[in-house]
Amino acid sequence: MTSIQLLGMAAGSISAITFLPQVIKTWKTKSAGDISLLMFTFATISVIMWLVYGIILRDIPIIYTNSLVLVCSLVMLYFKFRFGKKTTTTTEL
Repeated sequence: MTSIQLLGMAAGSISAITFLPQVIKTWKTKSAGDISLLMFTFATISVIMWLVYGIILRDIPIIYTNSLVLVCSLVMLYFKFRFGKKTTTTTEL
C-alpha cells in the first residue's frame, strides 16, 4: 500500500468516525425525530454512488471510506424509521 493510499485510508476513517456520535446518540436515546430523513437519504444515495465509482476504479481508499459511511448511513436510516416518530403522552395533551 502506498503512502497516498494510507493517507486516503486515514482520511476515510476520520470521515466515517464523524457519523458515529450521531449513531450512538440516536441508539442510546432511541429518538430520531429531529434527524432529517431527506439528508440521510441523499447521503446514502451519494455514498452508494461513490462506492460504485471506487469499485469501478478499484480504488481501495474510496471503497473503504464509502463502505464505512454507508453502514453508518444505513443504520441512521433504520433508526429514523424505527425511532423517528415522537409519541405524545397524556401530559402533553
